[in-house]
Amino acid sequence: MSDLVRVKRAVRKNPTLRRAFYRARGLYHGARMAVAARSGSAPGGEPGEAAGVDPARTVWIFSTARSGTTWLRGMLTDLLGCEAWEEPKVAQLFGDFYERAQEGQLGSVDFVMGDPTRKAWTGALRSFVLRTASASHPSVGPGDYLVVKEPGGALGAPLIAEALPESRMVLLVRDPRDVVASVLDAQKEGNWMYEAMDESRRGRATSADKNRTAYARILANRYVRQMSSGKEAFDAHRGPKTLVRYEDLRSDTLGTMRRLCSELRLPAEDERIARAVGERAWDKVPPAEKGEGKFYRKGKPGGWKEDLSARQAEIVESVTAPLLTRFYPRA
Repeated sequence: MSDLVRVKRAVRKNPTLRRAFYRARGLYHGARMAVAARSGSAPGGEPGEAAGVDPARTVWIFSTARSGTTWLRGMLTDLLGCEAWEEPKVAQLFGDFYERAQEGQLGSVDFVMGDPTRKAWTGALRSFVLRTASASHPSVGPGDYLVVKEPGGALGAPLIAEALPESRMVLLVRDPRDVVASVLDAQKEGNWMYEAMDESRRGRATSADKNRTAYARILANRYVRQMSSGKEAFDAHRGPKTLVRYEDLRSDTLGTMRRLCSELRLPAEDERIARAVGERAWDKVPPAEKGEGKFYRKGKPGGWKEDLSARQAEIVESVTAPLLTRFYPRA
């Protein structure tokens, strides 16, 4: 286990260390913003001022959780020499809220995201995203790329794509059976996702683990909600876009990354793509940091056959059947 992993675990488990860490990080970021403001690269404080982040150079990765977004984000940031906006959950913030609205609310001029005022709040969403991204990454200027990693954010992808039509979009798809198997493993007591939870959420995770078959159905329905919205956004998006299956990324990483860069119109030489792929290869992950119960678990398509019971697999396949057929027509 690396020293960094040990430090992260110690911070998560100790409330005093956690508060000290967040305070120190806040002070450090405040200093970064002050330096950027003096250099003129930070976003201003008044509405309408230009932000540092260029929407046309923003690459959004939409997917469900446990679909390989960390790996893809790493290759893209290496390739472009840029920063990443790490799970801002901005798509989830607006997507969940909008999806839960009733038909009567959507038709109302008083509802904050009502259809009659859609043009206004879409513009406000655009400003919110760009200004917040610039505040989070004050060193990113108009000529720089920014990769946005949004696992679990596919539900809000249609809204983000509408607000930022010139941005670049990756829809990352993974077999729902492997997604469900990975989440079930991660949330077991003592495993990496469980350890990262607050105490209140650990109780719910423990309850879910006791009835894994019922929870598999919940996760399958969540997958359908997420990826149906992600595909809707992908189909409607007017900017550069690409659909990538995790399985293709694993079986032919170099070829898939070449296609991705071409379809997103990214300035990437073949030699640089190969270097980024090599640096992020599975065998480069330290052995102590991968395996059952860890963030880097298997990285093997089809691993669900070893993890899910026949009943769990049947449930996931039944719930996600339309998307399985759409994304994996020959499976």
